[in-house]
Amino acid sequence: SPWRIRYILGPKQTDADGRSIFAAIGQSSDDVANYVLCRGRSSYAVLNSYPYSAGHTLICPYRQVADLPDLTDAETLEMQILLRRVQAAIRQVMRPEGFNIGLNLGKVAGAGIVEHLHWHIVPRWTGDTNFMPVTGSTAVLPEALEETAAKLRAALAEIP
Repeated sequence: SPWRIRYILGPKQTDADGRSIFAAIGQSSDDVANYVLCRGRSSYAVLNSYPYSAGHTLICPYRQVADLPDLTDAETLEMQILLRRVQAAIRQVMRPEGFNIGLNLGKVAGAGIVEHLHWHIVPRWTGDTNFMPVTGSTAVLPEALEETAAKLRAALAEIP
């Protein structure tokens, strides 16, 4: 997956005010260009631009917080509901055989954007590459992010 090397080696994007890329996407209105799948009141779902596998989605709070205790109860609940909805949409559209779902808190835990926590939903299929123990090997994506995002947006529109 050669597109990941730009992310791995490149600087992590922040704006002049120190906002993470997730805070900037959260405040942007260009959901198609940013691969945003759906939005809630305090969080949103976005396809990972540097995915480990097809359908790799992130659930992000709008507020830039680094750790779970920094979230409000409302943010925590909404993110979990959104996580459930996105997993259902991915299951419907992509038919994975399993999922890796979790978050990395802190640089030593593998967080690429330490200042803004985010949940990962990674669909898995028999024979794909397991990114959990070794991130150097990644899977090949069968379709463009734009196509995957459109399919998942349509499915999410039907999932309460």
